[in-house]
Amino acid sequence: NELRSASTFRCLRMNVLSSSNRFLVLTAFMLFSMTVSLIEAGDMRLLVVTVATDDTDGYVRFMKSIEQFGLDVKVIGLGEEWRGGDVSRYAGGGHKINMLVRDLTPYKDDKDLVIMFTDSYDVVFLAGQETILTKFKDFDSQLVFSAEGFCWPDRSLADQYPRVLLGKRYLCSGGYIGYAPVIYESLMTSKIEDLGDDQLFFTKLYLNKEFREKHNMKLDHRSHLFQNLNGAEEDIEVRYDGSRSWIENIVYGTEPVMIHGNGPSKLRLNQLGSYVPSQWTADKGCITCDENSFQLDGKAEAEFPEVLLAVFSVSPSPFFRRFLERVAELNYPKSRISLRVYVLDEYHRSDAQSWLEEVKSAGYKNISFTSPDSKLTESEARNDGILACVTSDCSNYFVVDSSVMLVNTESLRLLVEQNRTFLAPVVLRHEKLWSNFWGALSDQGFYARSDDYIDIVKGDKIGIWNVPFVSSIYLIKGHLLKKYRPSYTSSELDSDMAFCQSLRSMGIFMYVTNRRYFGRLLQVDGYSTEHLHNDMYQILDNQIDWEEIYVHPNYSQNLNESVTVDMPCPDVYHYPLISSRFAQELIEEMEHFGQWSAGKDSHEDSRLSGGYENVPTVDIHTNQIGFEEHWLRLIKLYVLPVQERVFPGYYSHAQAIMNFVVKYNPKGQFLLKPHHDSSTFTINVALSRSEIDYEGGGCHFIRYNCSVRDAPIGHSLMHPGRLTHWHEGLVVTGGTRYIMVSFIDP
Repeated sequence: NELRSASTFRCLRMNVLSSSNRFLVLTAFMLFSMTVSLIEAGDMRLLVVTVATDDTDGYVRFMKSIEQFGLDVKVIGLGEEWRGGDVSRYAGGGHKINMLVRDLTPYKDDKDLVIMFTDSYDVVFLAGQETILTKFKDFDSQLVFSAEGFCWPDRSLADQYPRVLLGKRYLCSGGYIGYAPVIYESLMTSKIEDLGDDQLFFTKLYLNKEFREKHNMKLDHRSHLFQNLNGAEEDIEVRYDGSRSWIENIVYGTEPVMIHGNGPSKLRLNQLGSYVPSQWTADKGCITCDENSFQLDGKAEAEFPEVLLAVFSVSPSPFFRRFLERVAELNYPKSRISLRVYVLDEYHRSDAQSWLEEVKSAGYKNISFTSPDSKLTESEARNDGILACVTSDCSNYFVVDSSVMLVNTESLRLLVEQNRTFLAPVVLRHEKLWSNFWGALSDQGFYARSDDYIDIVKGDKIGIWNVPFVSSIYLIKGHLLKKYRPSYTSSELDSDMAFCQSLRSMGIFMYVTNRRYFGRLLQVDGYSTEHLHNDMYQILDNQIDWEEIYVHPNYSQNLNESVTVDMPCPDVYHYPLISSRFAQELIEEMEHFGQWSAGKDSHEDSRLSGGYENVPTVDIHTNQIGFEEHWLRLIKLYVLPVQERVFPGYYSHAQAIMNFVVKYNPKGQFLLKPHHDSSTFTINVALSRSEIDYEGGGCHFIRYNCSVRDAPIGHSLMHPGRLTHWHEGLVVTGGTRYIMVSFIDP
């Protein structure tokens, strides 16, 4: 019966009339009913009422939805002290009723006014006045409350509720609608303490059969008006049509006019708020992403908002020096940046100090360095950064951890222009779904995947998204930190989780944006510092960053079909492979290990399965320095594409059990006698500079009487290993020559 309109209950006794007279009377009645309905609709007015004592992000979102639909709203309590208790943790909210009684008195006799009360911090409107009033009239009730699936706060009252065959059974006080006199009468039925529970107050009113029947008081069991999310998060889906998006309850086939994130469902509401009402659609994408943003183009340097840039290194991380360089490359006036660098790990101290010396003259407003000597914990250091922002009255606080490689030099500028209270760029681990944000939380407060997480990280959905957890890099408005002072400290959580929990508890929204590419997230877990050059070992975990440093800058020309790969001897190809830095670090890593084989005529070699080396050299194998897997990955990624181009039709699996650095010098082994390699093909990479590091040397292919000398550092020779390419190492007459050799597909 809840959906039948008032006109449904009008009836005529026509059994005494003739058939023709019945037709005339029925027609007249229908016209009369339509006229009455129009008059009633025209006379009814809607006033949305809410209680809010603080203009939180949730309140701002609520008001934005109100304005979007042109609804009249009365906000009660803004700026007042809240005396209703912590309703997020226990029952309370009586103060809300007492404020309503105080401020709704002027409307108590206005019979043409419909008042719709909703909470504000966790509510979003989805429709305007006409839709709301029409749905309310369809209930044929003077007072309608929202409904939920839990009897709260007093479960013992559950059996007193009327039975419901389909829908939610229990009252929720987060939303109700009724005629102003009835609303006021309900508020005045009894007194309540400020710390009393408002939901229990209205529950008892609803269970009062006399009051319920007097006003035909009803619950919105199937979410025609109110959609409470607690216990019903899976009941709803977002729908799109052009530039419009809304919520549909797929269980009952209804379209609620508001959505309420009651209880623990607030994070689900935050996620939905990125889409509705008409925030993002499948056709238009992000409709409101540019709201409140501004442009810095054309602004004088002094007009740029000031930023406190806090750099954190709390544990050893790869490519730290490059990370610092990218921070310095940010295209933002240095005079508007106060730079604070926190290095809590001893491993990065020297790199940080030398870099800070370099940027002293860069024009930063000021520079501060906190070293491991401070003995600060991570949470203490991060709290210190916030304190520095608050005490300096900074406009923006930009946090960047050493796990983030900021590739886009416009990153800071783009975030500032977006003008959000909290905004983080989406950064991912290369070719992985691991990012710096979580789309949802589990019931225990840890990671959970939201239904749109994959779409966001893959870029299938582009926009600005409200999320429950962010780490590693974010920009926060200084006034927010000054007002709320969120903390990184918790006895149970790590600093990032503690900080985000602190923000959530204060009603602060955390947004991430994937509207631009900003950079990437490094794999820092398990970063080993046991080697001399630890970044050289990062090809497995951080390939893209490794590649930028260790692959030859001209490597890409090898894959350009319009560029001929150099062939100095028949079927011997010569091409750029690794950078000079890689060559130097590999030499230093080998010399640091120091256990060179005897070479020359010493054929015994315990490193080999048979214990015998037919053509001995002074060498160290990559597996001796823990670099075997890494070198094989290099072969697969950067050698095989060249091999397939110059030796088409052969497809290698990058198998190589002999990978070693050879050392030649006049005092030790200075040549290598003619031999074949135990390989399908061999690579021989120059690690030293001809005529600088050594003199003489080279590789002579005897069958073709062809020699390759003076190979540039980082260039590789590639040639068949057996049968056709009998070769020898030419005499090194001075210095030391190092080469890296691999016998591929033995």
